[in-house]
Amino acid sequence: MGKLKSTIKKLAQIAVEKVEIELNKSTGKEKKLAAIKYIISNLPIPFAFKPVIEIFLSHFIDDAVEFAVAYMKLKQSNKQEG
Repeated sequence: MGKLKSTIKKLAQIAVEKVEIELNKSTGKEKKLAAIKYIISNLPIPFAFKPVIEIFLSHFIDDAVEFAVAYMKLKQSNKQEG
């Protein structure tokens, strides 16, 4: 399970950056849902298990997306200051 959680964290960072570019004018809720969809669709597990993982790890996935958003904002803030 640890490797799967690590993969989810990495996918969350990719998803947040990708979604921010593609859905720039959308609401935060729309972006979060798109990021979660991206994460689930790119998990390296058989398709049949993806809905189960989505439910079983939904809180962890939400937290990973929120952390990735905070990290992206911090990076953007640091770029503007520097």
